[in-house]
Amino acid sequence: MRPVAELNDRLQTIVGQRCDAALLLRALTHRSYSYENGGQPHNERLEFLGDSVLGVVVTDTLYRDNPDLPEGQLAKLRAAVVNSRALAEVAQVLDLGDYVLLGKGEEATGGRGKASILADCVEAVIGCVYLSAGVGPAADLVHHLLDPLLRRSASLGAALDWKTSLQEVTSAGEMGPPEYRVEHEGPDHDKTFTARAIVNGEVVGTGTGRSKKRAEQEAAEAGWRLLTARAAKVVDAEPATRA
Repeated sequence: MRPVAELNDRLQTIVGQRCDAALLLRALTHRSYSYENGGQPHNERLEFLGDSVLGVVVTDTLYRDNPDLPEGQLAKLRAAVVNSRALAEVAQVLDLGDYVLLGKGEEATGGRGKASILADCVEAVIGCVYLSAGVGPAADLVHHLLDPLLRRSASLGAALDWKTSLQEVTSAGEMGPPEYRVEHEGPDHDKTFTARAIVNGEVVGTGTGRSKKRAEQEAAEAGWRLLTARAAKVVDAEPATRA
């Protein structure tokens, strides 16, 4: 585990102020560590606060940047970036998995890489910055972490949904509709689903998640990226073919 003071230095570079050290430590303390160490405060209250700050900042940004989008489209666009998978992805920007305090059980089962834990830490750190420095620095952190995802989400098309976007690509290429095959493992209370997106008999993407829907969305995203990359290569090659 890396020292929390190091993360505080990195946050200061991003938002211009340091966080309260004790509050930042709490933001990085998972409940599993708390239960094994005398019940010290963990990050769930900060996560609750940070989730609200995150929602306000993202919603305000979408509202201002997309004056012509209706409410339904704005809601879908927000959902495309404010979700556990997206937040776990941006957690890597800060290497949060290297700083989080975990119980022995979570540590042994790869907790530092779990999307749910990383997403919760992102929200807790946002809450920590909000309490330590105010709404302006907290908004700066949200923009630093999520603006790239907001820009990327524009590629999802009108539906803002990977399964629909994959279907649009296959339809445009006259490939037939995608199919999904889903398997699961683990006990009923802790299942992991694995989905495969199949187009014309080819597995074009795989995904995993705690729900069938999440796994299918990940598989669809992987398939969309593969097929759009292939299409781009074909377009790039066309002038040379004509020559």
